[in-house]
Amino acid sequence: MSDVAQAQRWVHDARRIVVLTGAGISTDSGIPDFRGPNGVWTRNPTAEKSSTLQHYLADPEVRRAAWKHRLRAPVFAAKPNAGHRALLELDRRGQLLAIVTQNIDGLHQLAGHDPRDVIEVHGTSRWARCWGCGDRRPMGELLDRVRAGEVDPPCDLCGGIVKSDTILFGQDLVPAVIEAAMFAADHCDLVIAAGSTLSVFPAANLVPRAKAAGARVVIVNAEPTRMDRFADALLLGSLSELLPAICATSTKDGESRPIR
Repeated sequence: MSDVAQAQRWVHDARRIVVLTGAGISTDSGIPDFRGPNGVWTRNPTAEKSSTLQHYLADPEVRRAAWKHRLRAPVFAAKPNAGHRALLELDRRGQLLAIVTQNIDGLHQLAGHDPRDVIEVHGTSRWARCWGCGDRRPMGELLDRVRAGEVDPPCDLCGGIVKSDTILFGQDLVPAVIEAAMFAADHCDLVIAAGSTLSVFPAANLVPRAKAAGARVVIVNAEPTRMDRFADALLLGSLSELLPAICATSTKDGESRPIR
């Protein structure tokens, strides 16, 4: 039996699946990763400054550049791809316990997942939050103000600095979010790590934690990861092809029908 067929059987039999997703699941939607050959920071190292809390809060030029970049950021035009849609099929079959994502693009929700089932460990770029008073509102409202001429729009309520509702370098993670992710790891019977190098913590801890709790581990990625030693099945290749294959539904005659 091939690794893909074995992974498909495990997915079919699982009752409580947790999926950990990273940047690799969204590259086929036109969203580049950060450190890859065509990554955002590889092509423009100065862009990393806008992802560091200290620089963002202290330097108006960094904030102005960040708002200008958001106007043309591919995330707001991106649509879910076949990989995202394959995971939605698990939800429809009642097998999905949670999606834990390192991504900030909101594509799982756009694919149809209930936001309550998506644990965004690094926040989301689709909302904005005031660093001063905590006011939170859709990013589109702030981008409309930038298009109207505001280069660094302040908070409407308190005049404070507004940033995307993402976790920047130097910013604390939200404890309740991490607790929810680890709770999911402790209670699943299968974990699929999809499109992540599994090198960013604490999210990467989900894999060995689930393994220790007795879950099977399927890793799907374009290249080897730092957690491959924990994998019961390691699938290397296109996520837009592999995820639909392992999440395939079954026909009456026992053959599989991949999700498109």
